[in-house]
Amino acid sequence: MALLIILITCLVIILATSQPCQTPDDLVAATSPGHVMIGGLFAIHEKMMSPEEYPRRPQIQKCVGFEISIFLQTLAMIHSIEMINNSTLLSGVKLGYEIYDTCTEVTVAMAAVLRFLSNLNCPREVVEFKCDYSSYTPRVKAVIGAGYSEITMAVSRMLNLQLIPQVSYESTAEILSDKVRFPSFLRTVPSDFYQTKAIAHLIQKSGWNWIGMITTDDDYGRLALNTFTVQAAANNVCIAFREVFPAFLSDTAIEVRINQTLEKIIAEAQVNVIVVFLRQFHVFNLFNKAIEKNINKIWIASDSWSTATKIATIPNVRRIGKIVGFAFRRGNMSSFQSFLQNLHNRPKDDNKAFDEYIRLLSACADVNGSELSACISNPSPRLGSLANVVITSNFSLRNGFLQDYSQPGLVHSMQLAVFALAYAIRDLCQARNCHNPNAFQPWELLDVLKNLTFTDGNNSFHFDANGDLNIGYDVLLWKETEMDGRMTITKMAEYDLQKDVFIFKDQETKNEFRTLKQVQSRCSKECSPGEMKKTTRSQHTCCYECVNCPENYYTNQTDMDHCLVCNETHWAPVRSTTCYEKEVEYLSWSDSLAILLLGLSLLGILLVLAIGIIFTRNLNTPVVKSSGGLTVCYVILLCHFLNFVSTGFFVGEPQSFTCKTRQTLFGVSLTLCISCILMKSLKILLAFSFDPKLQLFLKCLYKPIPIILTCTGIQVVICTLWLTLAAPVVEENVSLPRVIILECEEGSIVAFGTMLGYISFLALICFIFAFKGRKLPENYNEAKFITFSMLIYFIAWITFIPVYANTFGKYLPAVEIIVILISNYGILCCTFFPKCYVILWKQEINTKSAFLQTIFTYSSRSVSSIAVSHASLDVTISNITRNHPGSGSKSAASQKSKGLQAHVFADISRENSLRVPKTLPRKRISSI
Repeated sequence: MALLIILITCLVIILATSQPCQTPDDLVAATSPGHVMIGGLFAIHEKMMSPEEYPRRPQIQKCVGFEISIFLQTLAMIHSIEMINNSTLLSGVKLGYEIYDTCTEVTVAMAAVLRFLSNLNCPREVVEFKCDYSSYTPRVKAVIGAGYSEITMAVSRMLNLQLIPQVSYESTAEILSDKVRFPSFLRTVPSDFYQTKAIAHLIQKSGWNWIGMITTDDDYGRLALNTFTVQAAANNVCIAFREVFPAFLSDTAIEVRINQTLEKIIAEAQVNVIVVFLRQFHVFNLFNKAIEKNINKIWIASDSWSTATKIATIPNVRRIGKIVGFAFRRGNMSSFQSFLQNLHNRPKDDNKAFDEYIRLLSACADVNGSELSACISNPSPRLGSLANVVITSNFSLRNGFLQDYSQPGLVHSMQLAVFALAYAIRDLCQARNCHNPNAFQPWELLDVLKNLTFTDGNNSFHFDANGDLNIGYDVLLWKETEMDGRMTITKMAEYDLQKDVFIFKDQETKNEFRTLKQVQSRCSKECSPGEMKKTTRSQHTCCYECVNCPENYYTNQTDMDHCLVCNETHWAPVRSTTCYEKEVEYLSWSDSLAILLLGLSLLGILLVLAIGIIFTRNLNTPVVKSSGGLTVCYVILLCHFLNFVSTGFFVGEPQSFTCKTRQTLFGVSLTLCISCILMKSLKILLAFSFDPKLQLFLKCLYKPIPIILTCTGIQVVICTLWLTLAAPVVEENVSLPRVIILECEEGSIVAFGTMLGYISFLALICFIFAFKGRKLPENYNEAKFITFSMLIYFIAWITFIPVYANTFGKYLPAVEIIVILISNYGILCCTFFPKCYVILWKQEINTKSAFLQTIFTYSSRSVSSIAVSHASLDVTISNITRNHPGSGSKSAASQKSKGLQAHVFADISRENSLRVPKTLPRKRISSI
């Protein structure tokens, strides 16, 4: 870039020393002297006439295509400078200006910048080459412009050499916010980052997600496309096609590109919204062609053409569809309107652009209405004879025509640019004599501008760290008037940059915005709540299918990417738009199964009470006494009563107390019951055992109260540790799809298993003891029934383990209730029902004499069987001796066998004497 500057500088010097065909003053569009000069760059003409083939000489071609809207911007700058000069803001310091026409070409703009950079103190326009421009005084102190970002960037790189402040009123390319590359650039409008963000927000809020975009092939268009692509993706908006036009009208390919773009728009029938980042002359040509092809869409206009009257006055432009535009925030236009009304009184010799406008207006005096703009800007043969146009005495400037073409947002941003420079110059000139051109340098003015706060009379403004003035946007709507069918540009809303919201001024504008949402511009139909998007093979995320949300998932908005999962306490059916609270379930008191089980428990309680009454009334009968006495019976009956009562804690809404009580109550009471039965089994075995060694062992073991307390105490310790370390708690089981099971979590499966295992261990011992005494007298055979009861217990609880492990839901407690009832009824029936049967229906055998007779018969039969067994043994031994005689019949083995036989017989004879049946039964009766 530095090499380019040097080459251009050398070229200027060479041209200055030669005999040019034009003087630099010929390029000036408007000028006015002053103590502080400000440069201006405006694209007053829309293009530069190109030679038939590439240029052969480095000369600037003639510019054609007079742009009325840009001419108005030059007038806005002149008006703003005159307002400052006519005020007391600068205290006698006058602002001057030099305005150049860039002809929408970077080359022409660079020629003007070279003059801005030329040394003020040199009689010729010469740019001095220096390593340090700190004390260098250029021709101007600051530059306003240019309008197009493409030109602005090129100009800014040149002005950076001397850090001359450049304040743009229209250039919005986001890259210009980079202060490393453009340190001397500032602007009074927001960057395209905010504009593209606002457009993407508008599209998303309108329900559109399938759009097209048209830009220019320059820095402004490409950067806008890149920024908008990012913003669109953030708002779930897809760009169906991107069309790029040549940046300048002098390009012969522009007409071909316009036709291709229109064919693309027609082909993409689902695209009904198109974002257009083009210059005014591009849009003018595009819309004229689109009207011919009857294309009707919604067009989103960028700030470069959203208020262009030239486009709004195209014949039949209403057929193009709806146009929504973004424009810079407008200000007070009354002063500028008065300036335009008095424009005919201004001198024309210092404003070539104004002089050209008058001559064009005079040449088109016979043209009225919307065709006047086309007549003025059309490069027709009239232009060759402008110098010969005679201004008649009754010539009118048609001030109303200019007012129609004024763009309030651009006029306001132009005013802010001039005001910013004026306030900065005021701050510098307070301690300096600014009548002297060398009073301050441009870089000093730039330092003041960066930290400046200024006003337009109503509001205060300041540049941010990027040199931008973020004043927001006006959202415009082009509407057809009812009277003459013309298009009017009305303000629909305001866009707040900081809050990223649209602010509507009244209900009518809100309704107008809602009508826009009725237009569909989508690749796929909208997924309703209860559905989610499923992307197809298309590369665009906006092209998708709608699928229903599965069970327990939902969507509550349209076009959601995925279904939301319900939390654990809620559920949702297929294609649900919300989650429903799960129903809480537990084994309630009103449940039919619970009622049945509680009825059985109540029946068991009644049986326990009935048995207790029966035993109490028959306290002194042998059956009751043989059961261990009333105390033991009452303890066992109390345990059965508590077991039946414990089932009630398994029913109803689980509470912390019931969860902790039910297992503990059941475990301790059943342990006490089996401990008592164990002692009864041991006692029966002791009473009817004829083995002296076993009898001695059982006598030492038989300690009823200590054993019962010990066995029960161990269970109490187990339950206490369980409740202390890992107590059962109330838990919400949310694993089921539609219900929450309120249940008791046992806390520790190990503790629960230990409790049940310990009871099973006691039951096993009890079973072994009872099995040993299963052949007792028939009428009083309690051991046999204890054996049956323990078998029932084992069968019930062995069955319980797999059933309990595989049962799920609110009926899980019912499984344990059933097992408790089976085992409790089994023990109760086997223990007490035979005795009750004897007490109630066999009273003849429930006497002391009958009882003694039964014991005597059993004891006699037992002793006789022992004697018979020994006699049989003796006969067997004798037979063996006879059948196998040997040579040593008198051997020691034979003698030993005969001796053993004699000994056994003697023992049997002693046991079979009359003394035994007289003494042994009495001894057993007393022990029982």
